[in-house]
Amino acid sequence: MDAKTLDALLLLVGVFYGAVLIACGFVDNRLTRAFRIDALFMSRPSQKTRMMNIPAGILMLLYSAYSLWKSFG
Repeated sequence: MDAKTLDALLLLVGVFYGAVLIACGFVDNRLTRAFRIDALFMSRPSQKTRMMNIPAGILMLLYSAYSLWKSFG
């Protein structure tokens, strides 16, 4: 696997994870709880801290999509 293919794969994973983080802000189930940013960094995540996943997901999705576009566009 060459470096350009690996870069594309990692950026696509970043786009996917950004979309999952955005979904974590709206959907609360066992699958989305495992991917939440607030659950990774806070000792007691709650429904109030769940909303911080939306801006983090937007940033992750946009940065990955922009990097993918600049690398291969």
